Amino acid sequence: MSTADSPRPPVLEKTGASAARTGAHAAAPLPDPDARPVARAGRFWSARRVPATILALVLTGASGLFLYDVVAVRAGHSAMSWRKELARGLADHRLDDTWVLVGAGVAAALGLWLLLLALTPGRRRLLPMRRPYEGVRGALHRQAAAMVVRDRATQVSGIRSAHVTVRRYKVKVRALAHFRDLDQVRAELSQTLGSTLTELGLARTPRLVVRVRRPGKD
Repeated sequence: MSTADSPRPPVLEKTGASAARTGAHAAAPLPDPDARPVARAGRFWSARRVPATILALVLTGASGLFLYDVVAVRAGHSAMSWRKELARGLADHRLDDTWVLVGAGVAAALGLWLLLLALTPGRRRLLPMRRPYEGVRGALHRQAAAMVVRDRATQVSGIRSAHVTVRRYKVKVRALAHFRDLDQVRAELSQTLGSTLTELGLARTPRLVVRVRRPGKD
């Protein structure tokens, strides 16, 4: 597959000392891509820059505002009106008050969201590839994988068009066949696309689901 065939090329990443040794080993023979992977191909983790930035700005602003008010009170000035109202409201409202429960629910939901972001890798559009090269990680974008599978599907005799959905563990293909027996087309399409998924070099070859029908029929 050439780079021009894919809107998003595979993602390559060098890690650790291998990046520093690139120049020293430039003339060394490359390992066999079909060999057993040298390391486990884990998922790519998102940096979560946007949630982290928003959380940092909110906490910094709130902490700075509270610190300013406390320092002002220690210096002999009156506390801000919003803090007086907040203290009065917390003293007057019981724990079973509706607004207290709503606020606690919102805070709990935000906390669970932050925990989910911290414990999940994200970047679900990247499919990890096998690692035959030490210190190099690669990933293939789902859209690029779907384009390759769709192009191979339309090359099968009898296929008019194909719609491909690529997931982490499953590739679903819905094709329209305008001639030839459907069972023959389905068998050839399954064989062709099975080889195609293997050739993509993914760390985990997804399960292939093929559905073939005539145009205008469910």
